[in-house]
This record gives sequence, C-alpha cells and structure tokens, in this order.
Amino acid sequence: MPLGWRQIAILLLLAGSALSVPSAIGKKKEKHGTDEPQMSERRRAVHTLNRLTFGPRPGDVQRVAAIGVDRWIDQQLHPEKIDDRALETRLAPFQTLRMNTREIVENFPPPQVIQAIVDGKGSLPSDPTKRAVYEAQLERREEKQERKQAAAGGEVANANSAHLTDEQRMRGDEDLKASDIQVASLLEMSPDQRFKAVLGMSPDRERLLLTSLKGNREKFLDGFTPPQRETIVALNNPQQVVDEELVEGKVLHATYSERQLQEVLTDFWFNHFNVFIGKGADHYLLTSYERDVIRRHAMGKFEELLVATAQSPAMLFYLDNWLSVGPNSDVANGIPKRAHDDWKRRAKSNGPVRQSKGKRSGLNENYGRELMELHTLGVNGGYTQNDVTEVARVFTGWTLKQPWQGGGFEFDERMHEPGDKIVLGHRIKSKGEKEGREVLHLLARHLSTARFICSKLAMRFVSDNPPPALVDRMGQTFLKKDGDIREVLRTMFESPEFWREDTYRAKVKTPLEFAVSALRASGSDVSDALPIARQIQNMGMPLYGMQPPTGYSMKAETWVNSSALLGRMNFALALSSGKLKGAQVNPEQLLEEGQTTSPVGAFDPQQVLAVLEDSLLAGDVSQQTHETIAARLSDPQVTQRKLDDPARSANIGIIEGLLLGSPEFQKR
Repeated sequence: MPLGWRQIAILLLLAGSALSVPSAIGKKKEKHGTDEPQMSERRRAVHTLNRLTFGPRPGDVQRVAAIGVDRWIDQQLHPEKIDDRALETRLAPFQTLRMNTREIVENFPPPQVIQAIVDGKGSLPSDPTKRAVYEAQLERREEKQERKQAAAGGEVANANSAHLTDEQRMRGDEDLKASDIQVASLLEMSPDQRFKAVLGMSPDRERLLLTSLKGNREKFLDGFTPPQRETIVALNNPQQVVDEELVEGKVLHATYSERQLQEVLTDFWFNHFNVFIGKGADHYLLTSYERDVIRRHAMGKFEELLVATAQSPAMLFYLDNWLSVGPNSDVANGIPKRAHDDWKRRAKSNGPVRQSKGKRSGLNENYGRELMELHTLGVNGGYTQNDVTEVARVFTGWTLKQPWQGGGFEFDERMHEPGDKIVLGHRIKSKGEKEGREVLHLLARHLSTARFICSKLAMRFVSDNPPPALVDRMGQTFLKKDGDIREVLRTMFESPEFWREDTYRAKVKTPLEFAVSALRASGSDVSDALPIARQIQNMGMPLYGMQPPTGYSMKAETWVNSSALLGRMNFALALSSGKLKGAQVNPEQLLEEGQTTSPVGAFDPQQVLAVLEDSLLAGDVSQQTHETIAARLSDPQVTQRKLDDPARSANIGIIEGLLLGSPEFQKR
C-alpha cells in the first residue's frame, strides 16, 4: 500500500476511538432524525446478522428483513433443517474432515506409527499410494538417525563430517538444479502422468523434487484429484495435511455455511472447551473433536456437551487426564491383573489403602481444575482446592486406548482411585466410571454453572459487560430446561437487552470474525483458505493455536491497539485490491448489487463511496470516517486518471478496502 494510503488508514483508525464509542449509532440517528428506543426492522436485520452470523453477505439484510427477523432466527435455531450442500461441495476436497481419527492416522502416519514399523510392531500398507507416504517417512527417519550418530562420533568424526558436508552440499546443489529441470518436464505431463512419475521416484528424489517446487507448488498440483494433492503434501509431511485441512475447514465453515448460528456457536464452544493443536497427538485428534463433539452438541443440552468433551480423546490428551493414576489404585501399587478382584474386595471392606512409601501417585489435577474453573462453575464458583483434588480422583481411569493409533476413550478401573469422594459437599460413592458421570451431572446443573455459562453467552452475543438481569433470566431458563442451549439462546434473543440501541455495533470483532466478515461482505470466492488463516494468525489469533485452556478473549480490550488495527486495514486493502492469495473479489459486482435505484456512475468516486457505505456498512458510517475517505476521493489513485485524463472510473477496490478497514467495520 503506498505511503499516502497508509496515512489515510492511520487517520481512519484514529477516527474511531470509534472502537470504544458507538459513533455509528449517533450518525444513524442524525441521518434518520429519530430517537426511537427500538430498532427499525432493517436495523434489527443488520444487528441480527452481525451477532448471529460471521457477518452479512451482499443482499443478506434485505433477505432477512423480507423473511422477518424473528422467523429467520427461529430457522437458525434449527440448523438440521437448513440445506448446507453448497458448503459440503466446497469441503469435498478435504478428505480428513470426513475421516475418523483412526483413518486419519492410517493415511497420514505420525512419527509414532513409523517407529512402530521400525520396531516390528507394524507393517507397511499394501496400497501403493499409502505405501509411498510411509516409505518417505521411513527414509526421513533413517537420515535423522544417521545425523544423530554422526554428531555423537567425536572430534575426528566431526572433522571428517565437515569435509563430507562440503562435498554433499555440492552434490546437493547439483541435485536441486536437476530437480528444477525435472519440475519443468513434469509440468508438461498430464496430472495423472505427473502423479505416477512422482510415486515412481525414490524417497530422496521425491523430497528433492518437493523442495524445489517453492512457488510452483500450486501450479504443480493443478489438476490433481484431492487424494493426489494430499499424497504429494504427505510425502513431505503427513501431519501438515491434517493441520492444513482442519484450518481450511474452519475458515470455509465460517464463510460459507448457511447454518451460521451453529458455526458461531461451534467457534464459541471450541473456545470455551479449548484444546491446543500443538499438543502432540492433538494434531490428529482435533478433527473429530470439533466435528463430533463441539459442532454436534453446539445447540443441545449442556450436560451432553460436557460429557462429550470429558470423554473426548482430544481433551483427555490435552489436559493429561489419560495419564492420571489414583494413588491407591492397582496400577500405582503395582498390583498385577490377576490380583485385581482381591484388591477390589479389600478396598471395599477396609476403605482406601495408602500407597507404599516411595510410590508416585500419578494423580493429575489439570482436568479437575479446568473442569470447574473454565468449563462449569467459573473461577468464583464456590469450589475449593480440596474439590479440585477430589474431582481429579473421581476422573482417574478415564483414559485413552493408544491415542497415537487413533484409539478412543476407555475406562480403566485399575487406574481408578478406590473409595468414596466428597465434591462440593456431596458424597460420591465408589462406583468406578459412574462417579465421573455423577460429578458431571452435578456440575452441569449447578447454579454457578448456569450463571457462568449464561454470562459467557451474553458476553459473546450482547455485550462485553452483559446486563445482570439478562444473565439471571438466561440462568433461570438454563436450570428450568436442564441446560438446553437452544432455549437459553431463545431467551437471550427475545430479551429487550439484546435489542437495545447501545448494543448496536458495540462488540469489537476478533481477528477471525473480522477476516471472515470481510470475506462475506465483499462476496469473496475463497479458493485457498490457508493464506487467509495465515493473515488471521498475523493479526494475533492462530486458529487452534491458543496454548492455555482459557481460550481467546471475547473482550474488545484484547484486540484494540494501533498495530493490530493497522494489520486489519492492510488485510482489507489486500483483499479488495485482489492481492490476498486465495480470495478473489469483484468490487464492480459489489457496486452493481448495492445499487437500489438508478445506476451509479463508476466515474464518480463520491457516488461509489455512498453505495459502498450502504452495502458494506448498512450506512452506519461516522461523520469522521466518511469525511476522512471523501477528502481523498480526488486523489489520482482513486480516480485512476493521470493529470491530462478527462475521466476514468474510480478505483472501487481502494474505496472498498478503506471501508472494510474502517473503525465501523471492526464492530458488530
């Protein structure tokens, strides 16, 4: 972006102290000359789309207003009735999104699976395509081992290896040049021939070839079927396929799903029950976690969602509960399986048996603490450290069967702590796995849980500081309806607090919400979501990348600073000018769709600005933002003319980009 436009961007950002004061509201009232406490139907439609979706698309406001806001909300509360086949078509190339965890592991093996083959505990697949991926990883592992051995060979060996490295480097340069030539020849082949040629190479030649692709990767993969594309990437790094498809799926779900409320809630609940993708096996466990646990239960009963997360391999692995062993359990005391029944009888009749001196209990309190502090009761929910320990004892034995092989939840009684437990003043009698179910039931129906969950929902949909009266009513519904999330949402959406004027465009978007809302508002066609995900990461929100279990903040203070907002402006201008890889926009089409009366003269920047303000922001533009942009509309970069040109059409992309990066668009 030229320096002049960067200065304009900074002026726009300064204009909105915008982000702390709902200036757009004042502008709207001036414009319509009304002080009505209730929103107009069109305004209600805008508000609904800003809160229940990832942002309106061109024409959405008119469609929702025509259907009726209340009827549209009711449709969104029943996503199973909404046709989402268009999204399914976009997701079709990403096979891992439809696989169970075991299938993902088998097709894109992690290092542990490769090691099992080396140790003679596994075998290569018979399918030649899968086999090529395994062989490439075996080759890589062998080279890594050789490097380790060379590094441990002492000073003489190091001197020799330094000499060999120079020779190898020269040969490597020659090999890379040869690979460049080979890439050129392969590009002349049909996609099928090209794919077969790659599979016919030795693993080291495959790696050299893939290294030499550099900027030609997309051209090289052009015409490949989805499985072929996945295989080529997997030859270099199988885990990369799983991670990238998960990330692309999130962006595409948010951008294109017609079940928008379900996707907003999927993002909300994933953040609430956060799992970090960088924790070992969670690279492979998150696909099923988001699809089968979070999205599936997003609008069901909270207790069902809570149980599903507690038994999820992703959560068990992330918070290490799968390794938690009771201090007095069979495993902790080294009791062999054949003595298990006798041990149970003694434990039942005599109470818990203390561990022998020097034994490590292996009790892990991570899940017990987060279950109460973050998932249910809240930090001020009335529990004690003793409750944390007791809950941890309850969930011993809730473990995983071979997580690196894609195994699921299982209860191992030999790891479980025997004896009764006391949780929040309730006696939990010793009964194995059922103890955990009883605790989850207790927590799911607790008053503190109702308040905490409803407060967070209201924070997401209403205000950073939600009205206590609203939270109380939502909490009453939560308790009365057994934690029915759909009914709690209905209470919120039917409340006067949700429709108050001071809630209109009062929530600052997270980087994910901002990026996706820009894609939707501009009518972008996303052909590759990875560059978009990288931009979201650059704005401070790597997808699935929040390491602490707290998840990302929903409050404005986290996301409002000059550096972050300038990054958003750069994203908006790159998108609207066609410089953002993976997303194609047509500003002229957006202009045409925004014309509600007579056609707009494309030669008149002021008219273009007026139409885009309405189509992108529903006219909610502060006077300061409008004047900052309007004052620069005579700039040759906007009019796209030279000094001696009589006239040329306005640069619609720049005007669109400035509006997408404006303070008003940052809010929903």
